[in-house]
Amino acid sequence: QLQASGGGLVQAGGSLRLSCQASGRTYNNLALAWFRQATGKEREFVAVIGQFGHATYAESVRGRFTISRDTTKNTVYLQMNSLKVEDTAVYYCAAGRYGSSGDKFDSWGQGTLVTVSS
Repeated sequence: QLQASGGGLVQAGGSLRLSCQASGRTYNNLALAWFRQATGKEREFVAVIGQFGHATYAESVRGRFTISRDTTKNTVYLQMNSLKVEDTAVYYCAAGRYGSSGDKFDSWGQGTLVTVSS
């Protein structure tokens, strides 16, 4: 089970850190990722981190967002800086195989809403 938290309302240019706590089993041997879905749009890949810390980012967030994981806490984080209005979306964490396609992930959290105001 994945439980995402940390969403909220922030002004453009601000920062937020999302957390996703995994429970029920170990996820340390899986890739962990963040996806997002804005109203009226399809879900899109944000970032993924592998078992040993290698990360890949969507072009739209590279340089602004940082994904990290704490294996002792079974938790993945997404530090979001220099937020833009277009980052507004529901953010979902997921666990599965390394990649940027949603079909590589078979465990999904419930989502946390991030709203960036201008």
